[in-house]
Amino acid sequence: MFKNQQPTYYHDYLKLNALLNAQSPKSKEQGNEAHEEMLFIIVHQAYELWFKQILHDLKFIKNNFSQEQVLDEELSECTLKLERIHKIQGLLLSQIDVLETMTPMDFLEFRDLLIPASGFQSVQFREIEIGLGINEGQRPDMKQYNFMGRLNDKDQANLKKVMTQDSLFKLVEKWLERTPFLNNDEFDFWTSYKLSIEKMLEKDKKIIEENETLDSAQKEAQLANLAITGKTFEALLNEEIHNKSIEEGKKRLSHKATQAALFILLYRHEPIFNQPFRLLNGLMTLDSNFTTWRHRHAQLAKRMLGTKIGTGGSSGHKYLKATADRNKIFEDFNNLSTFLIPKSALPMLPKELKKKLSFHFSGY
Repeated sequence: MFKNQQPTYYHDYLKLNALLNAQSPKSKEQGNEAHEEMLFIIVHQAYELWFKQILHDLKFIKNNFSQEQVLDEELSECTLKLERIHKIQGLLLSQIDVLETMTPMDFLEFRDLLIPASGFQSVQFREIEIGLGINEGQRPDMKQYNFMGRLNDKDQANLKKVMTQDSLFKLVEKWLERTPFLNNDEFDFWTSYKLSIEKMLEKDKKIIEENETLDSAQKEAQLANLAITGKTFEALLNEEIHNKSIEEGKKRLSHKATQAALFILLYRHEPIFNQPFRLLNGLMTLDSNFTTWRHRHAQLAKRMLGTKIGTGGSSGHKYLKATADRNKIFEDFNNLSTFLIPKSALPMLPKELKKKLSFHFSGY
């Protein structure tokens, strides 16, 4: 615990002289200040402050996941930091509500003074995206929207350095691949899971075949859909098929990590998996929140600019909507819902394994 060596003054501690004098409307420099430009500056400065806090918390999470073993108490702290980021994302959305109090015509009063500056040049947000695990191949039309070419040499060098580091996606993938319990001498989960799936599919088949409200054509169609479902489960159990999906860009998460994540989701009621489940759920929420924010940002751009290009030269609304649709990082976790089965159908865990899952095991 730190103790004060001398009195702290609020104004000095928060550097308010620098902070409150950091708003310099370009329109004011030309002698006729556009009233709404102050709002525009403050909102975007607030964005950057919150981006800084997100990066601060992401660094904490990544440092912990960079270790060979993540202990329960460390995992709990990481989950709490992730939940705080969710709250910050809520604030980012709320700031769009504030910005929407400015009318399109108010914005046009000073818009041309911003050229060629744009959100493209938010280095901190790019650092967040890269640090989380955005794949460069995901970005829409890199030739037209190459944000690197719009940055100065110093900022480009900074982001290139970030690209050499393991992303949170990669660190979590490695952590999942270390998950114990999936296969041991006393319990082969995947063999048991496969049997449960076969029973479930057979039961569904019987329901379709015995459904008197369906005619033959309808039964045939539903049985065909059931066969597709069976192949989807087969892909989960077959590493070769899974790896082919990765090569085709349909999946990102490794086969081993995918199976581990599913195991955690299926047995989240076991004490040892409570924190891992909250973490995976938190990553899905983080992804969803940024997608929502991007969509809202795209709608704001459309409202303010219509079909005009943005100040950075992009197509504004069109580009932002494309990033919302494509820039998802933890989508593979969301897709695991495909493979969930009723709790009552889960393979019974051996007594000794149940004991280990009740906090007789720590860290992986």
